[in-house]
Amino acid sequence: MRFLRSITPERPDLYHGIHKGLRLFMGEVLTELGRLDTDDETAVIEALAALQVLIGLCRDHLTHEDQVIHPALEALQPGSARRAAHDHADHAASLQLLGHLGEELRDARGPARARAAARLYRQFGAFVGENLLHMYLEETEHNEILWAGLSDAQILGLHERIVAGLSPADMRLAMGWMIPAMRPAERLAMLAPLRAKLPAAAFDDLLVSLRPRLGAEGVQRLDAALRQAA
Repeated sequence: MRFLRSITPERPDLYHGIHKGLRLFMGEVLTELGRLDTDDETAVIEALAALQVLIGLCRDHLTHEDQVIHPALEALQPGSARRAAHDHADHAASLQLLGHLGEELRDARGPARARAAARLYRQFGAFVGENLLHMYLEETEHNEILWAGLSDAQILGLHERIVAGLSPADMRLAMGWMIPAMRPAERLAMLAPLRAKLPAAAFDDLLVSLRPRLGAEGVQRLDAALRQAA
């Protein structure tokens, strides 16, 4: 593993926000699977529902990178997206396997359910570990290529292409994990422009959806920052 000279330059970063959200979501699902009470049917159903949502978000994220970012990388430096594309194929297979293991857990009973939960937990942990290293590759090597070869406007254009392909539900899901994973200043930087673009009712609904994951202190700080920025 090599280290980027400047992890946070003042340049647009296509990976930063969504990767923070994915790390938070993966960490929470991994934690819940590890402490899951397999005798509690409601807990099992809720954990598997969260897993399915995460699987869907990961699949969408792979598609966005494959269709938008990788072609840009290849145009700048042929072969530069090859390793990531190989990783993505492995991740797609892992997501399919995780779905099957989730079904096994759902259908199992008694001691077999505990064994199924252990299999799913181990496999998901391996998936998370692979993704953490993969995201580091993208945030360092891929960003270096993008920053060297594209202007800020061009990078933001790639971001707009990704956003344009998101449904309102997709956007709400992604932001529901991205915003809580961010530092307070990053939250404000993302939400303040949205407040200017969205209808007031839609923006208020978004804030309400964020509150459970932000916690009381996070909500208070965000509300104060938004008032000050108004």
